[in-house]
Amino acid sequence: MSGTHPVLPADIADRLAPQHVTSSQLAYHGRVWDVVTDDVDLGEAGHVTRDYVRHTGAVAVLALRGEPGAEEVVLIQQYRHPVGTFDWEIPAGLLDIAGEDPRDAAARELREEADLDAHEWHVLLDLFTSPGASSENLRVFLARDVFPATADGFDREGEEADMPTGWISLDDAVTAALEGRLHNGIAVASVLAGSVARQQNWSSLRPADVPWPEHPAYR
Repeated sequence: MSGTHPVLPADIADRLAPQHVTSSQLAYHGRVWDVVTDDVDLGEAGHVTRDYVRHTGAVAVLALRGEPGAEEVVLIQQYRHPVGTFDWEIPAGLLDIAGEDPRDAAARELREEADLDAHEWHVLLDLFTSPGASSENLRVFLARDVFPATADGFDREGEEADMPTGWISLDDAVTAALEGRLHNGIAVASVLAGSVARQQNWSSLRPADVPWPEHPAYR
């Protein structure tokens, strides 16, 4: 019954508490990510065995331009074979360069995928994209006061070649998400969060260098 559930505090937060792994083995070595099998000791709950994708982590960028209250967001369209869809996304990429600062990685991806950079950077969201199946941690940055930029020496290949890009009002992107016309989880979460942050006059934004303890490489 719903009445038996306690009222949660307003400052609710996930509890970072990795449980003891008694054994781990490589189940599948992939082109980009591996699948591992861990046996985990949950104490009184016993042992469980879980297969999951071991992921490097990633960053994404909600890049905005325009006058206050009429901001536009840049989107890119990319083919995603597992779902057979050319979906609209925000610029994003893997944290696959050892020691690279997440904000620097985000700026690199914004240059590579949208030919943009920004003078103003903040953290918008931290996400587990699929915590039951992947170890991916993803940080979404908000980039404002954008300007044209070039990613020196970078050539777009594969799904990134000839990607359509464009600007759409933040309000229209929110409507597209709510009407089921945008499906990319990172893009949907980011445009909704960006809209809420704007309503709060950006007071919820965090500094671009705020700690990220959930990602093992940045604790």
